[in-house]
Parts: sequence; C-alpha cells; structure tokens
Amino acid sequence: MDELRDAVINVLRKVRAHRSLYTKNEEAVKQHLIGEIFQALGWDWNNPEEVRPEARTEDGRADYALMLDGKVFAYVEAKNMGVNILKKDEPLRQLARYCFNSGVRYGILTNGTVWIAVKAFEEGSHLWDRVLFAVNMEEEPLERIVLKLSLLSKSRIRDVEKLASLLKALELSFEGLKREGYSEKTIVEYLISREGSTAIPVAELRGDETPRAAYVYDNGWKLLPLPEKSIKGVLLAVLLYMEKASSGYQREEIRKAYEHLRTVRLDPKTALEILRKLEEEERLRIAVEL
Repeated sequence: MDELRDAVINVLRKVRAHRSLYTKNEEAVKQHLIGEIFQALGWDWNNPEEVRPEARTEDGRADYALMLDGKVFAYVEAKNMGVNILKKDEPLRQLARYCFNSGVRYGILTNGTVWIAVKAFEEGSHLWDRVLFAVNMEEEPLERIVLKLSLLSKSRIRDVEKLASLLKALELSFEGLKREGYSEKTIVEYLISREGSTAIPVAELRGDETPRAAYVYDNGWKLLPLPEKSIKGVLLAVLLYMEKASSGYQREEIRKAYEHLRTVRLDPKTALEILRKLEEEERLRIAVEL
C-alpha cells in the first residue's frame, strides 16, 4: 500500500500546485491524476489487455474500460475537478447507462480527487443506493483514502462489492460502539489484538517466565524480533527498537547500553527492573507473549 499512499500524496501535491488546470481540463485530470492512481493500484495503464481508453458503448464512449480475463470488468468515467460529482446526478447516471447497456456490473466515476464506485444495476434499487463507496481525497484522512482506493486495485477489484460491504459494516460498528461510550483507543486495541494471544504487560511479569515474543506499542502493537527467548532478550529487543527510533547522541548511548548488556550475564529480575524503568522513563508500552 506504500506505492498507493505515495501516489495519493503526489496527486494532492499536483492539485495544490495546478488547481486551475485540473478544474477546467479533463484531459489533464486523466493523464496526471487518474492514471497515476490506477498505476499505483497495479493496473498497467498502457496495456490494452488491462486498460482500454475511449471504450465504445451503446450510449457513447466511456473514458476507460478495465479489463479482466479478456472482458470489461468496470467502466471508468472521468470529469474535471470543476464538476461536483458528489452532488450532480448526471455524471453517475451517464456511467450507469454505459454499464447497464453493456452488461458491465461496476462503474468508477472520478474527477481526480473524488472517487465513486457504483454497482451499475440491481432490481428495485435507486442509483445512489448502489454506491459501494465514495472517497474525497481533499477532505478525508490519508489512511481512509488509501484503504478505500485499494478496493479498486487489480488484485482486489473482483471482490470490490464484498470488501466495500465489510468496510461499511466496520465503520457502522465502530461508530455504534463509540456512541455506547467505548473509546476509539479501546476499540482499536480490541480489533488489532491477536486471537489466542497470551501477551501481558511487563508490569505484570514476575521474572521467571519464558517469553515467546515481545511487542511495543507504536500506533499499534509491533512485534519485536527476540535475540533470545528470555527476559534479557526482551530487554535487548526493546533497546534495538529504541535505537532505531532515536538519533545522534541518544542513539549512540542506546547502542552502547545494548552492546554492554548483550555481553554480560543478567538475571531475569534485573532485566525486568530495567524494562519497567524504560517503560516509565521513556513512556513506552511493552508486552510479552508467553
């Protein structure tokens, strides 16, 4: 997802620098913005086996057809940034007609910064009810933008409807739990905790345990490689993590401490005391899986 993240950042940078161009010029939007995003999503933009521009339909030409297994999987309709595709119905209706009359199930409407994925037809439903997801790159957090757009990647787009449904259910459940009084932190930690894990905070260790893994909390629990399966090994792993996260004089001092402790005999209770001091002084959260 790093490539997609970089592409989103670069697109937003171009929009800030050349907004007047993209507000009026659809061709510039297609070449500079849309193409970059789709390439980051794994589509070979210059390969007619995957992407075909100006795809003919009974109702006109769609800007692009995304191909899978030799068949059109989705049509893409592009507009310039001057078109508010979230409020104007006609661009989405135009795309839906292209899809419906060609038997293509999915469509993607974008003006370069706003993206809408839609299921083209479903009996007894209204058009906007069939929107799988919408993302506004200029208003939403980067993490949400990247996750939503990833549903259009070449490797995931076959399951776009299922994935969009799961994502929507997750968002609704998250908001529902918040309304019931649960904090975002509590919900996130629940979601990222590993099923069956016996990880416990170092404050609750006695010192006679044999750790299988160590974790440090850094915007989520991160697994630390253990140089040895002991409390001393946990301490060494934490010092290596701290070294990578620091710089200059502090980094040198941490490296010296690591090299010293690595070569001396250190009983588990002493190692545990050092770990607890590190937690307190460096405001770390460390856990061990037994």
